[in-house]
Amino acid sequence: MPSTGTPEPGGLGWYQTLEILRKAIHGRNIVGMDIVELAPDKVNHYSQFTAAKLLYKMLAYVSEEAL
Repeated sequence: MPSTGTPEPGGLGWYQTLEILRKAIHGRNIVGMDIVELAPDKVNHYSQFTAAKLLYKMLAYVSEEAL
């Protein structure tokens, strides 16, 4: 995502990130999580949307584990 405090060229892709998070959450009791380094841009809102979608996915993975 371009709107971060420290962008990393060639960083993780969307599906790679989701797979890492799914594996990290699996079998654990998650009690808190945070998304950091988002530096909102007034022109391009896709970074904020991506961060919100990532949080939504993380919540879904945590709720799957609770079942």
